[in-house]
Amino acid sequence: MDFRIVEGTEQISTEEAAELLKTTYWAGNRPAEKIRKSMQHSVCYGIRSEEDDKLIGFARVMTDYATTYYLCDVVIDPEYRHRGLGKMLIAHITAQPEYAGLRGFLMTRDAHGLYAQYGFVPVQGRAMERAPQN
Repeated sequence: MDFRIVEGTEQISTEEAAELLKTTYWAGNRPAEKIRKSMQHSVCYGIRSEEDDKLIGFARVMTDYATTYYLCDVVIDPEYRHRGLGKMLIAHITAQPEYAGLRGFLMTRDAHGLYAQYGFVPVQGRAMERAPQN
């Protein structure tokens, strides 16, 4: 099965993102209106299946484009996990030139190993940080 990365809210609907976020411990009960608003004020990324165009991965980045970005809501559909799709999504996002000179942050309870592969280091507990890549 082939997959492709998509960017922007014009390619990712609130309903699709909400379905994926329902499977998470951090946003399982987040109201659709909050998801919509959060997407409007973020840079959104997704992974779609080429076979049926289904959204199977999602992530958001909040940034000021000058000093800092915050990577959040990273989720892969449970049926598609353990296929390297999370790595594909994080690799794509961290390779974006607009984030290269910025300090990156994220919070995770259980995926420190994934994010460490892309230069994020633990700061304290669940927080992780990635130094600017100049």
